[in-house]
Formats: sequence, C-alpha cells, structure tokens
Amino acid sequence: MTARNSLRARLILSAAALVTLALVLTGFGLRVVMDSVLNERTVTELDRLAKDLAGLAEIDANGNVLLRRVPADPRSTGAYGGLYWQLQPDRGAPLRSRSLWDTELALPPGTLPVSGSGQRVLDLSGPEGSRLIAVVRQIRILRDGAARELAIVVALDRRELAESRRSFLQLLVPALVGLGLVLVLAMALFVHRALLPFRTLRRDLRALHEGQRDALPNDLPEEVQPLADDLNRLIAMQGAAVSRARTQAGDLAHGLKTPLAILEALARSAAERGDSETAREIEEQAAMMRTQVERVLARARVASAGSVRRERAEAQAVARRLVDVMRRLPTDSPLDWGLDVPAGLYLPVSPDDLTEMLGNLLDNARKWSRSRVFLTALAETGRVGLVLDDDGPGMEGNEIAAVERGRRWDEATPGSGFGLAITRDLAEAGGGRLTLSAAPSGGLRAVLSWPARR
Repeated sequence: MTARNSLRARLILSAAALVTLALVLTGFGLRVVMDSVLNERTVTELDRLAKDLAGLAEIDANGNVLLRRVPADPRSTGAYGGLYWQLQPDRGAPLRSRSLWDTELALPPGTLPVSGSGQRVLDLSGPEGSRLIAVVRQIRILRDGAARELAIVVALDRRELAESRRSFLQLLVPALVGLGLVLVLAMALFVHRALLPFRTLRRDLRALHEGQRDALPNDLPEEVQPLADDLNRLIAMQGAAVSRARTQAGDLAHGLKTPLAILEALARSAAERGDSETAREIEEQAAMMRTQVERVLARARVASAGSVRRERAEAQAVARRLVDVMRRLPTDSPLDWGLDVPAGLYLPVSPDDLTEMLGNLLDNARKWSRSRVFLTALAETGRVGLVLDDDGPGMEGNEIAAVERGRRWDEATPGSGFGLAITRDLAEAGGGRLTLSAAPSGGLRAVLSWPARR
C-alpha cells in the first residue's frame, strides 16, 4: 500500500510537515530573539565599561586625558583583541586602548550625543576592516574651574557576536531536530491510537466476511458507529435480496418440475406411438427448458456466493461425504478414490456451495478417469483450497483455454455441460478461482482455491 492510499501515512506525513514548518519558524524566531538579546546585552556591557572609564578619566594641565587605572580586560590590552575604547577630549590627543594599536576610531560627524543625555549606539569600522558595535557617551570634566568635554567610545568586534550566535545555533539545531523527531513519533503514536477503531472495524468486517459473526458491533466510537450502522443495514438488505433470489430460483425450479415431467411423458408416449419426430422435438424443448432452469439456479447460487457475509465450510467433512457418494455411483471400471484432506481446513465458502463445486469436479473426474481419482489439500503459500487429480485422457492447453460457460467437452458423455461453468462462477464470485491443468498422472488437474486469511 502506497502512502497516497494510506490514511495513516498521509496523516503522519502531514503532521511531520507541520512539525517541521513549526520548528523552522521557531528556530528563525529564536535566532531573531537571540540576536536581539545578544545585542542588548553587548550594549549594556559596553555602556557599563564606558561609565567605568568616565569615572576613571582625568585631564591634566596640558589637556591630555589620563586614567587613574586601566581596565584589565585582556581583549583591550592585546593588539586587535576585539574590545576597544577611546577617550577623545574636545582638544588635545585622545587616549586609546592598547588593542587599537595604531588605529583610531573615527566617529561620523554629528554622532556625538549631548553631554549627559546618555549613550548612543553606532556601527563603526575597526582595525583590519572589522565591523564594530560601539557605545558613545559625552561627559564633562571640570579642570581649573572650567568644564571640558570628553567623548568616550567603547566598541566590540562583531565577530565575537557572530561566534556567540554560531555557538547558540550549534546547540539550537540539534535540539530542534531532536524535538522534531520526538514530536513526529508522538504524532505517529497519536495517529496510530486514533485509527484503532478503524482497525477494529476492519477486523470485524473480515470476521463478518468469513462467517465468524453476523453483524458489526455497536460499541464503536461515536465517529465510527454511524458507518458501522449503515454497513449493517446494507448487509441486512443484501442478505434479504440473496434470500429472495434463492427463493425465487427454487420456486422457478419447483414450478417447472411438473411441466417438464409432463413433457418428458408426452415424448415417451409419442415415441411409443411411432411419432419419433414429435418425440425428438419435445425432448429438445424439454432439455432447453431444463438447461435454463439450471442456468437460473446457478446465477442464484453465484449471487449468494458474492454476499458480504460469508459462511465457512469444513473441507474434510464435505469431501468425505461426496467421495462416499461417488463410490456408490456406477462406473465403466472400478476406481480407486484417494482422499488426503486434513481436519480443520476451513474454506471461505458455504457448505452448500462447496458441495456443489466439489461435486461437479468429482463427478467429472468419475466420468473420465480410468482407475484413480485423488483429492488433496492445496499446498501453496497464500492460498487455501483443494486439488483434484484424475488419470483420464486430460486436455490440451488450447482445449483448457477454450472451455467456456455451457460448452460441452464431449457430446457423447452424459451431462448438461454446465458443471465446470457453475463451479468457476461460484468460485470467482466468492473471491476464489478454478484452475485447470495437466495432472502428473497425465489426466486433468482441477485446483479450487481462495486467498488465505492474512
């Protein structure tokens, strides 16, 4: 069964697609949140360092900026360490961190905040073409009674932010993949449990089809029970229709029985009077009527075999009974009847229909066999049934292929010619098949089989 035809597979695939989409959106959202939090935390740390530098800054008599203590962060003490700071007075030389080495942070014009108004966040160009996130503060320092303006710039290389983001993603992606697998497995379990009523319904339908129960249960979930109720009504209607067909066929056969007997008596009477032509015509018409009766009865039997509610037949009991009957019938020469059908072999067909089909096959073997007829159980994987071999003349491949409904194999052999056709129709209507081939003994092999229960 392909995924296109499996409701469970489609539900699981749909759930997996939705879970994947949700996790992709979640991952994208978490990355956006991570970037926002990382930027905010970075700005907070840089601003804290800017405030520390503001508290440590002094201006000497020559107008140069001094720090009472240099921050000990190793990123700002090594060349191009990634953390940079610069103190720029309104006049005089700036004071820079050792990490800037011979580079000076250039602020775009008009980017200095008003003194005391707080910080300003900028993107700046750093050493060796790096991109920096910077915090700028403007403070005033009193010197000799005069106020001096001092711009404090603290910046961090964005490569550190990228590395932090990369580390976060290395943890996030496996976590989301693991979460996705757990959610898909959970959805698969959920779908499995949600479809349990349908599996129960399927099992009950199989039991109904094999004759193990008469109707579907009425204790299914409320979403499934209406379907079971409708199926029960359809099964009851079909059973009633099959019963009517059987009754009507029986009534027809019974109603024509007396007229046929009268016609046969008239034919014998005409023959006794010497009117052979009239007798022959009457016999032909009676034979045609009897053939039509058999055809109608066969169709009614086929309709019964196609019923949803199927009976089961114990093959050994039916076979023993029929073989005992065949032994009593006259034959041109004594026949050895072999029977090897184990007890407990049940075939998905009613006992009456199996009797009809197997009786036709055994009677055919009785008429054509020379010395031996052997009936065994079918030994084929995936199928159950019966195998009948005789040692008669058999049939060629083209003759087997040419057998059609109503066609006689040999006009000299008594019979209506409908036995095999009725057997084939009954088997196919019940999901089985009749296969004819050459027997190992040189005669004809007839195999009557049905799919084994899975």
